[in-house]
Amino acid sequence: MTVLVTGGAGYVGAHAMRELRRAGIACVALDNLVRGHRESIPPDDLIVGDVGDPSLVSRVLADRQISAVMHFAAYAYVGESVVHPAMYYANNVGSTINLLRCMVDTDVRTIVFSSTCSTYGWPESISIREDHPQQPVNPYGASKLMVERVLRDFDQAYGFRHVALRYFNAAGADPEGGIGELHEPETHLVPLVLQTALGLRENVSVFGTDYDTPDGTCIRDYVHVSDLASAHVLALQYLTAGGRSDCFNLGNGEGFSVREVIETARGITGCKIASLDAPRRPGDPDRLVSNSAKAHATLGWKPKHASLRSIVATAWDWHRNLSQKKET
Repeated sequence: MTVLVTGGAGYVGAHAMRELRRAGIACVALDNLVRGHRESIPPDDLIVGDVGDPSLVSRVLADRQISAVMHFAAYAYVGESVVHPAMYYANNVGSTINLLRCMVDTDVRTIVFSSTCSTYGWPESISIREDHPQQPVNPYGASKLMVERVLRDFDQAYGFRHVALRYFNAAGADPEGGIGELHEPETHLVPLVLQTALGLRENVSVFGTDYDTPDGTCIRDYVHVSDLASAHVLALQYLTAGGRSDCFNLGNGEGFSVREVIETARGITGCKIASLDAPRRPGDPDRLVSNSAKAHATLGWKPKHASLRSIVATAWDWHRNLSQKKET
């Protein structure tokens, strides 16, 4: 088996590449490097190109004798999707349809899709299961939901077996080092907090302090990126063993507030980490916490880095090492 990993130079995609190699599964990344990082992937494992290019995708699928795809390539900024919805639908939906058509033409009919809890929209329960209504409130979530629908239609029409993994807040870094979370611009809480600890930012903003939570700040379910990567490998193995198309939540099932994340980072880094209270952001719910029992039962997935301290500690090691490399 050789797996094509689209967006394989991105944050989760690069960790999935490592997890595939650890499992003894050959893989190659296809990434246009608009938001991916060349240094995250060994040169021999990277093809620079766009998922929306039909001739390139078809050639890679055929020449590399690809038997399955992990699809990460997408834009993933919620705020940006609101300002530029056309860009998000063209890339996240349009380019994915191109990929799927090329897969059908080359008889590659197994795919693990990187979806998101953003497809659920405003939560109707504290612990979200896969049967929660999918009512996204932004173009990013809507674009991912559209792809899930396309996958179901392709399954019915072409026997296109797939797993959609809806994960919550990815965080952390590979415990063995080398790759971690780096976005431009950075919008995720854990790296923002750690960049503040390193003196790269004056403070970290706390958006909203009057939520209906114990300390008044938003609660989110943080899941280690290496655990997400292992779930993708398990999903692939599930499909190749004859499993039916399905969707799974990926989260730790436990929420942590913004202030808890900051306090945990202070304890790990030994830094003060200044925070600045700011107004709520529109559309931020009080809590988003996953019920991942289905992934545990069906895929045999069990997070190895479930504690917030473990997640933040691996991220800190990576960010600190990256900062030291830049200084030298």
